[in-house]
Amino acid sequence: MKRMIVAGLLAAVSAPVLAQAAEERLDALDARITRLEDINQIERVQRTYGYFVDKGQWTLLSQLFAEDATLEIGGKGLFLGQDRVLEYMQTAFGPDGPTPGFLGNHMQFQPLVDVSPDGKTGWLRGRAYVMSNGGWGLPLYEDEFVKEDGVWKFKRLSGPFTMYSSWDGWGKNALNNTWPDKFDPPPDLPPSTVYLTYPAYYIVPYHYPNPVTGMAFAPDRGEVGAYHRPPGTAEQAESLRVGRLADGTQPIAEAPRD
Repeated sequence: MKRMIVAGLLAAVSAPVLAQAAEERLDALDARITRLEDINQIERVQRTYGYFVDKGQWTLLSQLFAEDATLEIGGKGLFLGQDRVLEYMQTAFGPDGPTPGFLGNHMQFQPLVDVSPDGKTGWLRGRAYVMSNGGWGLPLYEDEFVKEDGVWKFKRLSGPFTMYSSWDGWGKNALNNTWPDKFDPPPDLPPSTVYLTYPAYYIVPYHYPNPVTGMAFAPDRGEVGAYHRPPGTAEQAESLRVGRLADGTQPIAEAPRD
């Protein structure tokens, strides 16, 4: 009789505990699934950008960006907002649609994606290989994404070139970086960082710390000559915070653990 009473008491106590444990496991599983879906969607937006570049789908491309997003390609400078992204593409590369005789294949590789613990911000580091009428290019993306109404969009696209060359090839003819006044339209702000392409090198800051040691890689972030306003002014200080690359010190989501 005593055994039956004890067993009943244990059952009464353990049932809620087991139910709570099961609910916690389901919540953890749901969080992991959501994070994996977020990673897939961020990578999908990045890859879609490349396919739109291929055939000059500039309006569709601009719709991948948040209204207050920034875009910086090469050393051209910063373009602020979705409308300016579209203006840049249509002015620099022509109206929407493929152009006969134009080649602009934009192939993307090696994506590394992270999502913030609150699931509202994402980052992607990736590499692109560009084949165009102008030659060959190797931009390295460090992009930021924002989740708006359940949809991931570009918050910052930053694509510093590591190499650009004519058809003679990088071994014979490595070209210098682009600059703000090289072609229209002019940017809203000067380049966030002035750097050299191959045969020199620029280490693009990582948005993530070392996944093994947890230590952030912090390259030299000093300004080297691009000014929107005179040094020391509030306008110049503010411009340095627009569209800047991450430096590996911001919190990111840890890999799912069993």
